[in-house]
Amino acid sequence: MREIILDTETTGLDPQKGDRLVEIGCLELLNSIPTGQVFHQYIDPQRDVPDEAFRVHGLSREFLAGKPLFADVADDFLEFIGEDRLVIHNAEFDMRFINAELARIGRPPLGMARVVDTLAIARKKHPGASNSLDALCSRYKIDNSRRTKHGALLDSEILADVYCELMGGRQTALVLQTSVAKVVREIKVVRGARTSKLPSMLSPSEQDAHEQLVAQIGDKAFWNQYRSES
Repeated sequence: MREIILDTETTGLDPQKGDRLVEIGCLELLNSIPTGQVFHQYIDPQRDVPDEAFRVHGLSREFLAGKPLFADVADDFLEFIGEDRLVIHNAEFDMRFINAELARIGRPPLGMARVVDTLAIARKKHPGASNSLDALCSRYKIDNSRRTKHGALLDSEILADVYCELMGGRQTALVLQTSVAKVVREIKVVRGARTSKLPSMLSPSEQDAHEQLVAQIGDKAFWNQYRSES
């Protein structure tokens, strides 16, 4: 099964008040395993970046100026995510921004039916606890030391590990490993000589060519050590 881990960074909290996307990061999973295929794009929001947003992700107006517009990357983004499941932490936030950008260029919105919200999953598993991405990393012993600031692609990579834990990934892997080890222990490997020689699959001409090659090499030919066993 193909799934897409997705995260965004923005200029603020509300696209209806003029806030825009500044970064999209996506990571592909196949059967819960990252494939290495990613979509990552900085986006020119065509507006200022408030200090509050800059302190979160560190993307300045100067850095973003001249980057592609969302309209320029929309086709590549939509092609990458396809029709597959989207895995997002606090999905309602990211989807509002993505759909607002799609609406600006006359594209249909993405439906929430295809979205898995890891924040909702975490709240069900850990009611009353903090379920931010950093808190989940701490709970599941996931290294997030690179996360000095928010970044869409980096957060997608971290979320892939968190998602695996939320779905029982490491525990499931441990059970599988234990089961495999048990099966291996129960396999009895019988070693010994064959009771009868296997028939040769070489044609007569191929056998003659091989004999001539061995003769040319002489006593150093390693095939000679098997002649006594034949």
